[in-house]
Amino acid sequence: MFGDISKAEKIYLACGYTDMRKSIDGLAALVQQNFQLNPFQNSLFLFCGRRHDRLKALYWEGDGFVLLYKRLEKSKFQWPKNAEAVRGITRQEFRWLMEGLSIDQPKAVKKWDSTGCFSV
Repeated sequence: MFGDISKAEKIYLACGYTDMRKSIDGLAALVQQNFQLNPFQNSLFLFCGRRHDRLKALYWEGDGFVLLYKRLEKSKFQWPKNAEAVRGITRQEFRWLMEGLSIDQPKAVKKWDSTGCFSV
């Protein structure tokens, strides 16, 4: 299916900002040269512009690249700012990012440690 990014095994986010004039070849070169990752692997690579209102996603479908572009009209992506780094994120973090939330969310439900609660 065209652009089915749900099949990506991993999701990588390019921290800082990326020149949004880059096309498929430029973004694939960035993945390979700056991050030492293989752009042809089954992964989704995310890039954001300086104003944090535009996002590009690069995905290899097996026979060619898919380039997705999203521009927010009245808000901004909560994008990590440490430049020239790449970060793996989970599907939940990806959902948070697309919903305008930070990917560094505190845990909504704290894990409960039952050690020592029951004596046997």
